[in-house]
Amino acid sequence: MYKFTLYSLLTVFLLAFSVNAQGQVSAPKYSNEFLNVGVGARALGMGNVQVAITSDATSGYWNPAGLLLLPDKYNIALMHSELFAGIAKNDFGAFAMPLDSSSALAVSVIRLGVDDIADTRRLQNEFGYIQYDSVRFFSVADYAVLLSYARRSNLIQGLQLGASAKIIYRNVGDFANAWGFGIDAGAQLEHRDWRFGVMAKDITTTFTAWSHNVEELEDAYAQTGNDLPENSAELTLPRIILGAARSFKINEKFTALVSSDIDLTFDGKRNVLLGSDLVSVDPHLGVEVAYANSVFIRGGLSNYQQTTRFDGSKASQVQPNFGVGFVSNGFSLDLALSRMSDRETNSITNASVSSVIVSMGYSFK
Repeated sequence: MYKFTLYSLLTVFLLAFSVNAQGQVSAPKYSNEFLNVGVGARALGMGNVQVAITSDATSGYWNPAGLLLLPDKYNIALMHSELFAGIAKNDFGAFAMPLDSSSALAVSVIRLGVDDIADTRRLQNEFGYIQYDSVRFFSVADYAVLLSYARRSNLIQGLQLGASAKIIYRNVGDFANAWGFGIDAGAQLEHRDWRFGVMAKDITTTFTAWSHNVEELEDAYAQTGNDLPENSAELTLPRIILGAARSFKINEKFTALVSSDIDLTFDGKRNVLLGSDLVSVDPHLGVEVAYANSVFIRGGLSNYQQTTRFDGSKASQVQPNFGVGFVSNGFSLDLALSRMSDRETNSITNASVSSVIVSMGYSFK
């Protein structure tokens, strides 16, 4: 593990040096952000707080070390969510199983996409007439496949280690596509009623190569006077998430779990609670109350931001989250609502922008 960490840090340093020295690849602040939206209604109902407490098939995404806490031999997780009032759809599926008493593995698939986008480039024919039958539709979608492995440490009691290798494919209709590869690594430690976790995303820096179909774009770009895009590559810099949680027994039937995650990013100043050019700090807080380990009520706060009103004044806002869950005979059903308020600082509409997340899980022997 020490050698792996050393090699990872060396790789990050060499890639960063190559970017600064040659300028051939870019490291944008928001790269492959679809992998940071989150999966699972339990997690999203708690404000994306999972690094220290994840223990089901979604662990391949949140923290692969949690795969060692699977409830049964075979575990399945499915999720569907509607984002931005149904414009974007986020889907997730995972299968996980233990290999033995000290190791486990999982396979996860993620898709975030916007479908049925109208391509109106040929709407008007050469005679100036509108032809609606010439309209074509395409999708913009991002995909990721995660292969995860976890193993119990023999050196420290209660310590669990895990890693996920992810393959990324991004598609913009017939216009462009990209392939990428990266590695995440995580750990969990349990001590009495406390649980601690750490997740290092893109620990080796994720490399994504873009390829553009210039022939499909040259007419439109010529009409607008813009330069044709060129094939390029981008780097996703590492992100570290620290988590801590504590469980409480209220009485014989009720228990509570309070958990918090802190996201640390190193790609420039972000609009978060504590932002700087060196590191930005984004905290999350989540609570889960359980009745007989069967019925759950969840809440969370996340996505703290400062916004500018139309009059120039500043306002702070935080995103509330709410969720409920039910577990019986290995089957789990969870529902979450994200950003329940329809009043935004500069809102010009009263339409609700809440996101609905539904997920199911099943564990069996």
